[in-house]
This record gives sequence, structure tokens and C-alpha cells, in this order.
Amino acid sequence: MKAHHRPGPARLGSRLVVIGLLVALASAVAMVFSGIGYRLDLYHFRVGFTILRWAFWFALAGAVLSVAGFAFARDRSRGTIVAAVIGTVVGIIAVYVPWTWKQTLDSLPYIHDISTDTANPPEFVAAAKLRKPGEHPVIYDGQEVADLQRKAYPDLASLVTSAPAEKVFDAAKAAIASMGMRLEDSDLAQGRIEATQTSLLYGFTDDMVVRIATGADGTKVDVRSKSRVGRSDLGQNAKRIRVFLQKLQANLG
Repeated sequence: MKAHHRPGPARLGSRLVVIGLLVALASAVAMVFSGIGYRLDLYHFRVGFTILRWAFWFALAGAVLSVAGFAFARDRSRGTIVAAVIGTVVGIIAVYVPWTWKQTLDSLPYIHDISTDTANPPEFVAAAKLRKPGEHPVIYDGQEVADLQRKAYPDLASLVTSAPAEKVFDAAKAAIASMGMRLEDSDLAQGRIEATQTSLLYGFTDDMVVRIATGADGTKVDVRSKSRVGRSDLGQNAKRIRVFLQKLQANLG
């Protein structure tokens, strides 16, 4: 009878490299499809987040297996090296991306309605018609959110310029276009511009409204950006307002 021998550490190492590569690649694919599935209405976005969470741990395991397998592998052929490198790199990237999201999530308050004027925030008009049942209402989230915003984003404030309202209006529309946002509505008489922006992976849509008003000190610009779903916006609404105001000021010269 032939004796059955278990593979030694060297042979086992090569197998671990292959397993690590497959696990890392599968985790990366799962992360991508966690968002695509939500976009296709296959499941709720929270299901997608659960998939993302599990994919994170499997990606970490894939990277570890790739490194450990290569350390034990006696076969250091080009194929083994390439498999180990790809498994490690893909695994690390698939771990790093959601890890950075989690760090951002933990560092910011759970709010998703941001405005440069929290006392009298700009009102959404077009967005009220665009939002679906179950999504956040367009009414402002209130004083508690305003207090949290001031602590997290103390730099956000109204912009006052000496430029006439008509020029500001055109400059604001140009800034929105340069950001790749979708223009939903604009009314010069009301001094209101509304636009939307959709995230790449999950397809989350945020609404932004710009209010332009003429006052004694000049033309005042206020901006409000609000997510349609989710408790935290990962700071995206505040970032969007900052970018818009920077581009607007650049357009105004």
C-alpha cells in the first residue's frame, strides 16, 4: 500500500499563495457588486454594506495568506511571485478603501443635511419632486444638526460678493457644470439653482440648492446639500459645498 503524505510547508506555501490570490480577488469583486446590486435594486443599501463588511475581512485574509504562502513556498517561480504580489496588493487595496471610509465615518457626526445658513437654510423645490417615498424629506433637519455641523465644519459660511446677482447666477451654474453635477432646475427671478450628484459605486444621490439674494452688503450666496438616504454622508455634503464655493469665487475672479 502506498503511504499518503501530507504536503510539506514548502508545497503548502504555494497552495496558500493561490488560495490567497483567489480570496483577495473574490473579495474585491464582492465589494464592487455590493454597490452594483443596490444600484440594480436587488437589495437595500444596508445589505450592500454588510457584503462590504464581510468582503473587508476576507480581503484581509487573502492578503495574509498571500504573504504567508510566499514566505513558506519553496517554488519561487515567476508564476508564484506574480500570484503572491497580486493577491497581496489586491487584498491590501480592498482592505484600505473601506477602512478609510470607516475612519471618516467615526470622525464625523451622523448628519447628512449641511447648509451655509443654518438659521434660514435655502429651501429645495425641485428636489421635493425628485425624492422617492422612504427617502429623507427636503425639510431642514433642525437645530441639533445645525449645532453638530458648526462643530464639525466651522468653516462653512455664506459668501458675500460685490458682483451683481445675474453674474453670480451664471458663475454658479458654470461651477455646478464643472463639478459634473446634473442641473435640475434654475430660476433667476427666485435666485435659486438646484442640482444633483450621484456617487460612483452605490449610486447615492445628493441634492444641492444654491440661493442667490441681493442685500445691502452685496450679493449673498448660500448653499445647502442633503443626502437622500443614510444617516452619515461621510462628509461629502460639506466637501461639495466647499468645492462649489471655491469654484464660484474663481469664476467671479
